[in-house]
Formats: sequence, C-alpha cells, structure tokens
Amino acid sequence: MSVETLEKRSTFRKLAPKYRVLLHNDDVNSMEYVVQTLLTTVPSLTQSQAVNIMMEAHINTIALVISCAQEHAEFYSETLNNHGLTSTIEPDE
Repeated sequence: MSVETLEKRSTFRKLAPKYRVLLHNDDVNSMEYVVQTLLTTVPSLTQSQAVNIMMEAHINTIALVISCAQEHAEFYSETLNNHGLTSTIEPDE
C-alpha cells in the first residue's frame, strides 16, 4: 500500500469590486413617482428606504441607492434613467 500526502490548497476568491448607484435630484418628477420607481427598480428596497433615498436626493442633491456588483449597478442605473430619473454609478472605494 502506498501512502500519498495530500497538500492542502488554499483557494482565494477575489470578490468583484462594488459600485455605488447614485440618484440625483431633479425638479421634474414627483416624490411619489421617484419612490415608486426606486421600489420597482431595486426590489430589495423597502418603502421606508426608498422614501429616505428620495428625501436625501431632494435635500442633498444626490443619494446612494445601493452598492453592488458593477453589472447590477449598471442595470439599476440604466433602468432608473429609462424611467426619467437621473442616476449614475461610481466605484465604491
């Protein structure tokens, strides 16, 4: 019988960098419409979170919607833009 020595391999997964989806204030859309669009676009948001995001953008001109993988961030931002809102993404450092 032969005895084999198994080497323990350590595997490291490199996590995908995260991106921030930012909502910019506008003077065109109603507050209710912005909240509803956020809820439809980002299903993980609660109504309370969507209202807080809308109010932050309204008061500070910009608000963080979500931080996620780049592909998801691009999708969320594009969807918000397609619904008449102004959204951008940036790396989450």
